[in-house]
Amino acid sequence: MAVRCLTRALRSLTVSQPALLSSQAVAQTMLGAQVCVSVPSTVGQCRGFLTTASLQQNRTLWKQKEKYTIKPIGMKKTGGRDHTGRVRTHGIGGGHKQKYRWIDFQRLRYEPNVEVQPFEEKVVEVRYDPCRSADIALVAGGDRKRWIIATENMKAGDIIKTSGVIGRMAVSANEGDAYPLGALPVGTLVNNLEIQPGKGSQYIRAAGTSGVLLRKVNGTAIVQLPSKRQVQVLETCVVTVGRVSNIDHNKEIIGKAGRNRWFGVRPSSGLWQRKGGWAGRKIKPLPPMKNYVNLPSISAN
Repeated sequence: MAVRCLTRALRSLTVSQPALLSSQAVAQTMLGAQVCVSVPSTVGQCRGFLTTASLQQNRTLWKQKEKYTIKPIGMKKTGGRDHTGRVRTHGIGGGHKQKYRWIDFQRLRYEPNVEVQPFEEKVVEVRYDPCRSADIALVAGGDRKRWIIATENMKAGDIIKTSGVIGRMAVSANEGDAYPLGALPVGTLVNNLEIQPGKGSQYIRAAGTSGVLLRKVNGTAIVQLPSKRQVQVLETCVVTVGRVSNIDHNKEIIGKAGRNRWFGVRPSSGLWQRKGGWAGRKIKPLPPMKNYVNLPSISAN
C-alpha cells in the first residue's frame, strides 16, 4: 500500500514539472510500516494537469518554418485555446483532421540569382483546401513550385504572368495575372490586394470576392473592397486580376448539424437571450476611406 501511494505521488510530480509538493507531503515509507501520506489537492487526483510547457510540446509550430515547401504540413487542434490552455474562442473543437498547405501570398517573389523581370508560371492543378473557403492552385515556374489562391476560371495548364513593371500605358491583363495597381486600367476587378509593397496580400482573399480599382491619384490607387469600403494604397502594391475561385461558396447548404461538427464548429449553448437594438435594420453611411500610404515600406526595415 505504501509503495503504491509513493508511486502515484512520483507520477504526479513527473507530469507537473514544478515542484508543488511541500516537505510535509513527501511520502514517508519505512521498512514494514504501512503508512501513506495523502497527496495535496493541488496535484489533482494523481492525474497531473496541463502546464504551459506541456501545451507548447503538443503544438506543431508550422508557422515558424523557414524553408518553403509544397508538402502538406500536419496541424494539431487547438480547441480555441491559447498557449496558456485557456479558452479564448468559444465554439471551436473536434472536427476532421486537416493538413495545412503553405500559401505564398506574395505573388511578386523573384527566384534567387535570377534577373528581375516579368516571369510566367504554369498551373499544375487546382484543388480544394480545407483551411480556407477558396480553392488553391499549384503553379510551377523556373526551379520552384508554390501554392497560390486560385481565381474563378483558373484551370490546370493555364499560363499566368507576374510583373512588377508600371508602364506609361495600362496593360490588358488576363485573369490570374498579377500586376501593380498602377499598371492596370481603372475599373479592373482585382483580388489578393497588398496594403504594403512586398508584404503579401492581406485583403480580398475569401471565396468569390473581388474588389474594383476606382481611380489612381498621385502615385496611389483607391480600391473598393467587397464590403464597399475604400482603401488607398501605393500604386506599387501588387494585385491579382479577376475574382477569387469557388464563387458558390455562400450558397452551400450544410444539411445537418453533424456536418458542422466535421468542420470543427461546436453548437452554441442554446440559452435564449432577448435581442437588443443591435438586431434591427440600420442604414449607416459608408465608413471613411482607409489610408495606408503613410505607413513605412516593408523593404525599408
